[in-house]
Amino acid sequence: MTKILQRHLYREVADRIGDLIEHGELAPGERISEKELCEQFGVSRTPLREALKVLAAEGLIQILPNRGARVVRLTFKSVKDTYDLMAALEGLAGELACRHIDDSEIKHIRTLHDAMLGYYHARDLNNYFDMNRQIHERILAASDNPVLQETYNNLSQRVKRVRYSKKMTEQFWRLAVDDHEQMITALENRDSQKLGEVLREHLCNKIEVATLAGVIGDDGQNAATA
Repeated sequence: MTKILQRHLYREVADRIGDLIEHGELAPGERISEKELCEQFGVSRTPLREALKVLAAEGLIQILPNRGARVVRLTFKSVKDTYDLMAALEGLAGELACRHIDDSEIKHIRTLHDAMLGYYHARDLNNYFDMNRQIHERILAASDNPVLQETYNNLSQRVKRVRYSKKMTEQFWRLAVDDHEQMITALENRDSQKLGEVLREHLCNKIEVATLAGVIGDDGQNAATA
């Protein structure tokens, strides 16, 4: 990983640490070594500690008094509680998007969807996730509600490593693709009720995938209760 050359870029440092967490290079419950990260990024402790404060506010790490920081260990309940709220916001975003979106943007989202299907059939998970993410971001943007988008994005940061888990089974991958097929059809028909319903249900599969993959910690719950 290249060093960060600019000074005082605590947000960039926070993003880099977030990427390490998302990709499993910093594991759930792992203590964060300030010394190692300072050397890795080429920054002093000041921007690093500011970055850790940001990540703590975003729910990705926990700062322990006199003991440094560690990566938050997600539990089934914490993820489900977050997903319940995200699903409500994304459903509302879909309903609003159907009112505000123009035909050219619908065509662009259809193009992204077709590309995503191509990556699905090629079993190219990284590019599939990239197209998937862009589709959701476009629908959120089409809601024309900046407050909704900001709230949703803040919540999404907390569970990013779950939503884009690379240990997805074939069964759940197929279900996710089916959901997207319904989403695009509803958007093209400007069927706000249907699009809202599909988006509200779309996150549920990801909880079970992450539970089975060990991304979510065991807190006495299981995916069958989702």
